Amino acid sequence: MYEFRGKIEVLKDTEKINETFSKREFVVNDEDDRYPQVVQFELMQDKVGLLDKFKIGDRVNVAFNIRGREWTSPQGDVRYFVSLNAWKIDSLETANAPGQPVDSAPFPDSEPFGMDEEGIDDIPF
Repeated sequence: MYEFRGKIEVLKDTEKINETFSKREFVVNDEDDRYPQVVQFELMQDKVGLLDKFKIGDRVNVAFNIRGREWTSPQGDVRYFVSLNAWKIDSLETANAPGQPVDSAPFPDSEPFGMDEEGIDDIPF
């Protein structure tokens, strides 16, 4: 499993390839990198609906698998293709939304690390 973070640049419509197979493509741009990467992903079958709640410009984290395949043309030429098959998309917008409470004390009921009840440091170094 791999992950990629960025902003949605392109949302394509679902394509029905045949009676039993459909796919949907989308493009994510990693603008935070010094050399931005623009990457196309695809969703297949029951996963095509994962994009329904997103719009262009939304920041997302995409979990995906890499798939490769070989194809031989009628003339005998062999070509290789790589697909990035997304299977999970999480919004990065809600994690930093204004008004969200921030828990600055993750362990409020515990003593500070390395201190006993009287506040004496028990770390040996």
